[in-house]
Amino acid sequence: MTVKPDPNTSLAVDRLIAAPRELVFKMLTEAGHLDQWWGPDGFKTETHEMEFAVGGLWRYTMHGPDGKDWPNWIRYTEITPPERIVYDHGAEVGEPAWFVGTITLDAEGDGTRITILLQFPTAEARDATLKHGAEDGGKQTLARLDAYVTGPQTQA
Repeated sequence: MTVKPDPNTSLAVDRLIAAPRELVFKMLTEAGHLDQWWGPDGFKTETHEMEFAVGGLWRYTMHGPDGKDWPNWIRYTEITPPERIVYDHGAEVGEPAWFVGTITLDAEGDGTRITILLQFPTAEARDATLKHGAEDGGKQTLARLDAYVTGPQTQA
């Protein structure tokens, strides 16, 4: 059963990518790919460790264009290839998660509709994230994925 997200405590961004679902899914499973596109415009992602498995941890730093470093961790809680990834997401390891993320990949014609849904514990947590530009950042991140997955480096 699919639960409809509460618009007061969730944020979703999506994009249609002109690539098959299996290829788009692969871009989410390997640090070497994620480091090339994950994050908003101007950010560089550096993976420190990654185990893409249920219970596995992806620990990375996003280096901002202003020189600020943003530590992040993702703990995978559900992986259903090639259609769904669910994870807890936080900042410093050992701190509680900020939100639960769900990435879904739906075949749409010859392409893939990717949706990232973030579910926050409170409306205040969601609003604070929106004030930091999370919606635009999510759209930019998916645009970077689109450019990467449809670029020559992934066509080999």
